[in-house]
Amino acid sequence: MIDLRSDTVTLPTPQMREAMYRAEVGDDVYGEDPAINRLQEMAAERLGKEAALFVASGTMGNACAMLAHAGRGEAIIVGDESHIYRYEGGGAPMLGGCPMKVIPTEPDGMLDPLKVKLNIDDGSDEHSARTVLLCIENTHNRCGGTALSVEQVEMLTTLAHAHTMKAHMDGARVFNAAVALDIPVSELVRSVDSVMFCLSKGLSAPVGSLLVGSRDFIKRAHRARKALGGGMRQAGILAAAGIVALEQMVDRMAEDHENAQRLAHGLADFPQIDIAVERVMTNMVMFSVRNSAQESLTEADTLQFLAKTQEHGALMGTMGGGKIRAVTHYGIDAQDIAAALAAIRRALIEMRL
Repeated sequence: MIDLRSDTVTLPTPQMREAMYRAEVGDDVYGEDPAINRLQEMAAERLGKEAALFVASGTMGNACAMLAHAGRGEAIIVGDESHIYRYEGGGAPMLGGCPMKVIPTEPDGMLDPLKVKLNIDDGSDEHSARTVLLCIENTHNRCGGTALSVEQVEMLTTLAHAHTMKAHMDGARVFNAAVALDIPVSELVRSVDSVMFCLSKGLSAPVGSLLVGSRDFIKRAHRARKALGGGMRQAGILAAAGIVALEQMVDRMAEDHENAQRLAHGLADFPQIDIAVERVMTNMVMFSVRNSAQESLTEADTLQFLAKTQEHGALMGTMGGGKIRAVTHYGIDAQDIAAALAAIRRALIEMRL
C-alpha cells in the first residue's frame, strides 16, 4: 500500500533505530537525560534561538507556547484555516482561558496585515480582551503545504512587535519551508519569538516535537509542559531519533518536494482532476475530482473515490469540502508516485468520471 495520507506515517530509519537502541538516557524531569539535552541544544542552535524544549507532539508544543505567551483573559490571533484553530482541541481557550480572535487565512497561508491590525486590542477598553499573541503557520497545512517567505513572516512579526505582542510560528513543517525556499531555517524564523517544529513528520522520527525560543520563554513553557503531563522521564530513547533526524533528514526533503511535483503534474493530465500545480511548493498536493458535468464531487462521492484508490493500492486523505490531500515523505519514491497515479486512473475509470 502506498500511503500518502500524511508524512506522519513515516517509519524511523535504520540509523534512528540503532541510535535509539544505543541511547544514553537519564531522568529528563531532573534535566539529566543527555540525549534530550543534546537534542534541545541542537534545535536551538539550528534555529538561531537561545533554548529549546522537547515535547511529545506538535499540539503540545503549540499549547505550551500559547500558555507561556498569554495569560488568562489575554487574546490570541489565529487564522481560520490554521492547525491551531482547527485541529488542536481548542487548547489555549480550554487550558489557559485565552480567547482566540479568528481572521481569514489567505490562499497562500498568509494573514492579511490589515485584518490582523484591526483585531489587535491594547486593553484600554475594559470590554475587550487585550491581544498579546499572533500565531502564524509555515508551511501551511490546509493551504496545501505553502511556504511563507522571510518577507511575509517579517511583515507579520513587525506588526505584532509594534503593538507589544509576541509572534509564535506553528512550524510543524518549517524545515520543508526552508528547503523549498533554499534558505537556512534560522533565517526564516529569526523574527518570531517562538517556533514549534515536528520531528515526526518529514523528518521521519517516530515521536516528538521541539519548542524553541528565548531562555525565559522556554522556562515558562517548561512549566506548561509539566502541567500538561509532558515530563517523560527517560525519553532520550525518543530524542536519539530526533538527533539523527536533524543530522541526516533535512536535506533529503527536497526529494519529497520533487515527488510532490511529479504527482501534481501527473494529476494535471487527468481532465477529471482540479489542481493548481503552481501552488505545490513542498510535500503536499491538494486537489479535487470533477464529474462529467465538471462539478466537484460531493463529500460522499469523494470518500467513494478514495475507497476505490485504496482498493488499487494508494491511500490519501480528505480535507473536507471535496478536497483531497496527498503527502510525499521518506519511504515514497518516483515508482510509488507512478503507481499511485495508476491507482487514481483506475478509480476514475471505475467511477465513470
